[in-house]
Amino acid sequence: MTDHTAPAPQDENQLILERREKLKAIRQQQADGKGVAFPNDYKPSHKAEALFAEFETKTTEELEALGATAKVAGRMMLKRVMGKASFCTLQDASFGTTGGRIQIYVKGEDVGADLYAAFKHWDLGDIVAAEGRVFKTKTGELSIHATSVRLLTKSLRPMPDKFHGMADQETKYRQRYVDLMTDVEARKRFVARSKAVSALRDFMVAHDFLEVETPMLHPIPGGANAKPFKTHHNALDQEMFLRIAPELYLKRLIVGGFDRVFEINRSFRNEGISVRHNPEFSMMEFYAAYWNYQDLMDYTEALIRDAAQRATGSLQLTYAGKPVDLSQPFERLTIVEAIRKYTDAGDNVLDAVWLTNAVKKLGLTEAKNRLEGRTLASLQVLYFEETVEEKLWQPTFIMEHPTEISPLARANDDRPEVTERFELYITGREFGNGFSELNDAEDQAARFQAQVNAKDSGDDEAMHYDADFVRALEYGMPPTGGCGVGIDRLMMLLTDSASIRDVILFPGAAPRGLREIGL
Repeated sequence: MTDHTAPAPQDENQLILERREKLKAIRQQQADGKGVAFPNDYKPSHKAEALFAEFETKTTEELEALGATAKVAGRMMLKRVMGKASFCTLQDASFGTTGGRIQIYVKGEDVGADLYAAFKHWDLGDIVAAEGRVFKTKTGELSIHATSVRLLTKSLRPMPDKFHGMADQETKYRQRYVDLMTDVEARKRFVARSKAVSALRDFMVAHDFLEVETPMLHPIPGGANAKPFKTHHNALDQEMFLRIAPELYLKRLIVGGFDRVFEINRSFRNEGISVRHNPEFSMMEFYAAYWNYQDLMDYTEALIRDAAQRATGSLQLTYAGKPVDLSQPFERLTIVEAIRKYTDAGDNVLDAVWLTNAVKKLGLTEAKNRLEGRTLASLQVLYFEETVEEKLWQPTFIMEHPTEISPLARANDDRPEVTERFELYITGREFGNGFSELNDAEDQAARFQAQVNAKDSGDDEAMHYDADFVRALEYGMPPTGGCGVGIDRLMMLLTDSASIRDVILFPGAAPRGLREIGL
């Protein structure tokens, strides 16, 4: 009876030691004039995916008649040594339907006894080059019959288990390079991200927006209500802040005479980590003169739809097992309308006392949320966030946020207690935030002062007073609409990813203990 029991795993340190000994032997050969330990003169002629696209449909006879040859290189993912001949599988940067993998047939009499003997001692994870004739095996698998093989890079660490890959999610985030080499779906996810970001950029340029770059180090944090990261500029002996949003600089450019600008940017907020939040994140902000928030909603809807179509090939998506339809017009509701639709609050949504008691019952404390003295509009926002947000699965614009929590947005002319602002929700989370911009310099100065007063009262997320931005507005900014779209959350949707850390190549490295709370 054959024993199919898996061998006991070897100690990783012992495996690393063995690989270092192999490298030591290779270095000695180099010292003896017999090769190079880490050569850099090899140039592959084909990727695996291109070979399959060109030859997969050919029969064995057709391939023999063609006599096609190829030079490939990649990481050795599998190896089967069978006496005088062996098979290995190389993985390169292409993937498609093949996962970027091509099988190599290595025979001692073809590559030479010495080289074949060396090949048998190469390890999984090594970067290997092979060239030879393209053919199909008896089982019909497209392969390369090697006439030469070459070790390009010696891998000093063993690969994860070939059947299970990296089981620990936290390690995947910390060692993304290993995750990418072992998980084809992870590589596909980040290629989709790249395509989507390119689609966003192409869409903006096609609509006459100018791509710009604004500072990441700010003397005053602004553009959003958030806690900033602080740093120190040694030469200037000045406290500086990492960008929390590019908004105020982009609007300065509108003042300067550019009618349409956008920036795909990295921003930083010194706040919590969760499946939807990372302290360092990507967003796109764009501003257009002579647009209002209605124009922005139309445009943002088209923008999201175009990115989805180009990244996934469809407007019918699935997220967490539930359908998301981007093909239909996005619903538009005010905060009050959304509360009426998704809760049983009814006319109580217009009663400040009822709302105060309702949010207290939901667990919002007075000490943390400063409930007493809030306006009706801000109480409605609190209630909305606690009871409605997660129910907004299909794309929905939520409009008319309170003026007191929207210090940069234009107030509604008929109802000055709310602003011409919207937030876009999909799958129960916010994807974008836009509004008709406040271009009244005196009103902006008063709003900034109110934020300063809030900060003095203990609100550490309130904005600072930005005198230079007020000065810019005093020169005159045309009527303008501006919007920010969270790229990471959009990628979560387009790739059906449960956590924001799944769509960021190198997410913030949380302490190991955070895995216990699901981060």
